[in-house]
Amino acid sequence: MLKQRLPLESVIGPEEAEAIAKLAQTLNQENSQIKLVESNGEEVLIPESVRSMLRDIVKKIASGQVIYLVPHNHELTTQEAADILNVSRPFLIKLLEEEEIPYIKVGKHRRIRFQDLMKYKENRDQKRGKALDELIQMSQEAGFYE
Repeated sequence: MLKQRLPLESVIGPEEAEAIAKLAQTLNQENSQIKLVESNGEEVLIPESVRSMLRDIVKKIASGQVIYLVPHNHELTTQEAADILNVSRPFLIKLLEEEEIPYIKVGKHRRIRFQDLMKYKENRDQKRGKALDELIQMSQEAGFYE
């Protein structure tokens, strides 16, 4: 699955893009303390764990990636899970019934834990990458790819 990256300016305005670029640069500076300044002038120091997370988020935004923040134990509906995998809901149901992805039932409804879905997605992406590498190697050996 290819991850689509859009130029930041196509998603937000140029002033905001410039502010995000400056924020990314600031968050990447080593040994500097980042603070929030409240409207009354009071300063709040941002802990390193939060700074690290902010750095990752801003880096992804600056490169045009879409960001989802999901609580660790969040349970998804089948439609939400299908949307994340970019597959149809019936195809996702088939994966659940084939026990490819663990799920629980809440009444009549299936729920998928976010971390289980991401584990499946990571494994799927690794298999696809390996298959693509094998295909490229076969093409090179056959003289079709240089």
